[in-house]
Amino acid sequence: MSPNALIPSHRKPRRPSASSRALRAGVTGGFLTLAVTGATVPANAAEKPVAETQEMPTITTALATSAAKSADTAEQVAFNYERQALQDSAFSKAAKAAEKHKAEAVKKAKAEAKKKAEEARKAKEAAQARASRSSERSTLSAPSSSTATGSTATLVSFLKAQLGKAYVLGSSGPSSYDCSGLTQAAFNQIGIDLPRVSQDQSTQGTQVGLDNLQVGDILYWGSAGSAYHVGVYVGDGNFIGAQNSSTGIVERPLNYDMPTGAVRVL
Repeated sequence: MSPNALIPSHRKPRRPSASSRALRAGVTGGFLTLAVTGATVPANAAEKPVAETQEMPTITTALATSAAKSADTAEQVAFNYERQALQDSAFSKAAKAAEKHKAEAVKKAKAEAKKKAEEARKAKEAAQARASRSSERSTLSAPSSSTATGSTATLVSFLKAQLGKAYVLGSSGPSSYDCSGLTQAAFNQIGIDLPRVSQDQSTQGTQVGLDNLQVGDILYWGSAGSAYHVGVYVGDGNFIGAQNSSTGIVERPLNYDMPTGAVRVL
């Protein structure tokens, strides 16, 4: 026998291998219980067989992962809905603002167009009025195509002979005249009897336009029937009349004091 045969061994007993373990499973208190029991070991082993127990949640890792993914998805969907709602609100406000700006722009454009149309109308009327006055003055200032012959020559000759005489209100000559007294006296020279006052003389014969005057036409200032002054057209754009006490009887161009109208009695 070996001298060391009776000396106890100090080597630790070997644990059972994985192949010698048995797995028992059960559910206790809502947990999955795993019991691992080791195989039989020698009686003189330093350590007794042990039972290893581990409790794990019933929800597996796969289920937890799936639940987490579902939560993330729900959160993303909620975020998307919120973002879409904010975008829709912003678009709605922008559309309303754009609609308001458009209405204001249309209103402003219409007002500007109306203003420009009114300005253009006024400018056109002013231009037409200026052109009419210019044409009228040119016509009246131009030499008359009608020359004084016969009775008209006698009429003009008499009127020119009175130039320089005094103006006296109510006088009919021969040394002084007022306006209607001079025209009455002049037409008496050729056998035409005129009323005494300007108002009545302005309604005699036929009304004629100032752009179609002939020698011997009676000019009047004011309205027909209520004229306050008269004279006689003598051609070449001039008239003769007893103007006032300062000037007496004078010959003047028509644009010196443009008459209102004219009548023709010859």
